[in-house]
Amino acid sequence: MTNPSAPSSETRSPGASTRRAVTALTLAGVRVLADVDGALVLPDSQTLVVSDLHFEKGSSYAATGQLLPPYDSRTTLRRLGALIAHYTPRQVIALGDSFHDLAAEARMDAHDRAALQALVGRVEDWVWIEGNHDPHPPAHLGGRVRHTLEMQGLRFRHEPLEGDHPGEIAGHLHPCAKVSGQGRSVRRRCFALGPDRLILPAFGAYTGGLNVCDEAFGVVFGQRPDVVILGRDKLYPVGARRLLPDRSQLRARL
Repeated sequence: MTNPSAPSSETRSPGASTRRAVTALTLAGVRVLADVDGALVLPDSQTLVVSDLHFEKGSSYAATGQLLPPYDSRTTLRRLGALIAHYTPRQVIALGDSFHDLAAEARMDAHDRAALQALVGRVEDWVWIEGNHDPHPPAHLGGRVRHTLEMQGLRFRHEPLEGDHPGEIAGHLHPCAKVSGQGRSVRRRCFALGPDRLILPAFGAYTGGLNVCDEAFGVVFGQRPDVVILGRDKLYPVGARRLLPDRSQLRARL
């Protein structure tokens, strides 16, 4: 993996009028771009990777009496559509937990369902990776379903494996990082980086995050990972030594 202290840069896709902040990394010899919205881009194969969309999480919570605004799927679709319009990928890999539960697609608003089908139809090869929330993504929306996918020496899966797995790109853990500076602390979504492997942040509008100081990341990486933190319009590569645990994690150690 390239040095996580490398600065972020900007990219413009062919025919696009806007630029996006990215950080370039090398993963198992493959050049990848970490996008400021939490997606991963493989320029050589024209592949866009997103993880943990969690469509219809809001309606799932509403069913248990936790009333959240029911627009999370639409917001996630809008952001995903903007990424696809910018990068015009040949392939999209949705890295698992695209749907919050097995009934999520049935709860989707008809407009949102049609928008999702249109997005899938615009891409030559759309791959749904099975997640723990959606082990059987709805096939009628288009695309193909895989448990894992291998290409270019990389392996795409939902849940990261323990131990040394170079080339693994996963999701599931919803990584977030906490840092301090100028008298205050900030907690943001991030990419978690290990030796030749990576965990993507959750892309969905209502998805929370697990601090990378949590032992779950230590089990995967063998140590606290370096990160690339998502800012409003810029990415911030940060080494593991600068990362702070949440207060609840500090209390657990006492």
